[in-house]
Amino acid sequence: MSDFDSVVERYLGVWNDTDPGTRRKRIDDLFADDVRYVDPMAAATGRDALDALIGAVQQQFPGLTFSPGGPADAHHDQARFTWHLGAVPGEPLVVGFDVAELDADGRIRRVLGFLDKVPA
Repeated sequence: MSDFDSVVERYLGVWNDTDPGTRRKRIDDLFADDVRYVDPMAAATGRDALDALIGAVQQQFPGLTFSPGGPADAHHDQARFTWHLGAVPGEPLVVGFDVAELDADGRIRRVLGFLDKVPA
């Protein structure tokens, strides 16, 4: 497992953590203070906004789980990776890929998200 595969595993773990207290601790550990997250449906700047966004996504898709869609493709301080959202086991309801960039401390400072498969 590459270093970035480990980061992706932790990243998806944050999205799957439904306990607000532990999720926030994981956000504080993994993301830069001024993290910027953007996908076609949402944008968030800062840890508080990211935490609120993740909570809203969990309410929109209750009981579904984010999982990796394969290994991360990384170089320098950035990586792209595919993820699935759905019931496990089962066919994913949503498929996307994100590009994540780390800061000098190894925290995620930017995430650019793309959606490849969404429900009709």
